Amino acid sequence: MRDVAIIAIGQTPVNEHWESSLRMLAADAIHAALNEVQRKQVDALYVGNAYGSTFSSQSQLGTLVADYAGLTGIEAYTIEAGDASGGAALRTGYLAVASGAVETALVVGVEKSTDTVGSHRVQARNISLDADYEAIHGATLPALAALLMRRYMHENNLDLSAFEGFSINAHANGKRNANAMFRNTLRQGTFLKAPMVADPVSLFDSAPDGDGAAAVILTSAERAADLVPQPVRITGSAVATDTLTLHDREDPLYLNAVNLSTQKAMLQAGISIKDIDLFELHDAFTILTTLILEAAGFAERGEGWRFAQESTIGLNGSLPISTFGGLKSRGNPAGATGVYQAVEACLQLRNQAGENQVPDAQTALIQNLGGLGSTVVTHVLQI
Repeated sequence: MRDVAIIAIGQTPVNEHWESSLRMLAADAIHAALNEVQRKQVDALYVGNAYGSTFSSQSQLGTLVADYAGLTGIEAYTIEAGDASGGAALRTGYLAVASGAVETALVVGVEKSTDTVGSHRVQARNISLDADYEAIHGATLPALAALLMRRYMHENNLDLSAFEGFSINAHANGKRNANAMFRNTLRQGTFLKAPMVADPVSLFDSAPDGDGAAAVILTSAERAADLVPQPVRITGSAVATDTLTLHDREDPLYLNAVNLSTQKAMLQAGISIKDIDLFELHDAFTILTTLILEAAGFAERGEGWRFAQESTIGLNGSLPISTFGGLKSRGNPAGATGVYQAVEACLQLRNQAGENQVPDAQTALIQNLGGLGSTVVTHVLQI
């Protein structure tokens, strides 16, 4: 297996892009990445997308995007793993280059959620739940997250304010990010006053759907050193799965796939938790942030919420998270989120994060979840 590096990145702002189609967003991110290294062609294109078939009534995105971006003829197809589709596409590109089957791969994550509105969007998103045992009974992702949050609060004798700091931190970082969907400051106390989505999950607790696309170009680390002054190496890459349905898990409050995926990626990279300089985690809900920190090994069981009470997670803390606003402030373009995480981590490691810069960042952990930890894709990026 060859070592793999990221040599170029591109992204669009996350927003409600009414004027742009899915293919246009993907092409914009692709061209931004290609222009960064002054290339016009790659060997393969892997598209991360979760809901193109239901949001945009469109499948065969590999061919669609390759054609529109001017890359007709190359190997191209879509990778789907719910909201972990972007991370899974990055994993696919990594494996293709590492194996030697592909010399240069372009990975793009794209989602166009505003093509569907209101209850139709909820229904469109529900295809990533279990159709026979969850969606058919009216379950939604926020509702299932609410069940987890309520149980966690009960078992640990907590009230809702315990989680507020995660959203405050995300917005503090997102307001400095020109590509973030919501750049407003979230003041202490407003978290508790937000309208409920699925009690106790509120509007300020959950990440907003958004349109957007992000892209990275991969090649072998050996070749990358001759192409760009500061390639970012992918030193760890792993995927793990749990049950699709929440009710089938032995312990719903322990995200087993997070633990497995994190440990495998860190083992491959030859690092431990103390080596992580920043963590771009899947903060779709604050309860996920809490449970991820515990399952990944940064906190003991029942103690993950304490990170919301400390300065630990800020840009100058010992474990910065959501450094560009995360899903909560930057927005959650579903199947593109995992690639956005890679782009943002690259900016940190290349010391190009501007006001969002984590001092002396050399090792980043990025983690993308499908559902409530049903699919978990973890990568270690280093310079």
